[in-house]
Amino acid sequence: MTMPAIRITEPRSNLSVTALLLPEKAPDNAAFLLAYLDKPRVVAGIHAMWTGPEISCPVPSADIEGQTYARPLPAENATLTPQPGDIVLSYVPPRMWGGSPNAIFDIGLFYGQGARLLFPIGWLAGSVVAQVHPEERDRFAAACGVIRRNGACDITFTRVEI
Repeated sequence: MTMPAIRITEPRSNLSVTALLLPEKAPDNAAFLLAYLDKPRVVAGIHAMWTGPEISCPVPSADIEGQTYARPLPAENATLTPQPGDIVLSYVPPRMWGGSPNAIFDIGLFYGQGARLLFPIGWLAGSVVAQVHPEERDRFAAACGVIRRNGACDITFTRVEI
């Protein structure tokens, strides 16, 4: 039996991990991610400013506009305090953040202790949609630390089956 997963890579930091999707715990959020990753996607990643040990990967507006998968997402398998290895999909409705007319979809790569989903607009529950394999978490944290020190990068997300 195969299970849906995502491969997350970034060459400068040697980031290369697999995260198992959690469709039974976050069905709508996992469906969004699977539909979005119908082909490999390169998303800008930057170390988060407010949430602690997170590499934030906002889905580009161009990848959202007019897509059937780009609909409001419920909080599923919700958390305010992501744990190391959690891949969190955050949805911010249009006009909620700074009056932007566009919804925001963000893929958060959480790699350390002490993370929190506290933003300038307040607490916002995110959905734990996938988790990095436990045996890859130390390597994941090390690569995310390199990204933190090096600054913005391009992260590739690929849908895989394991």
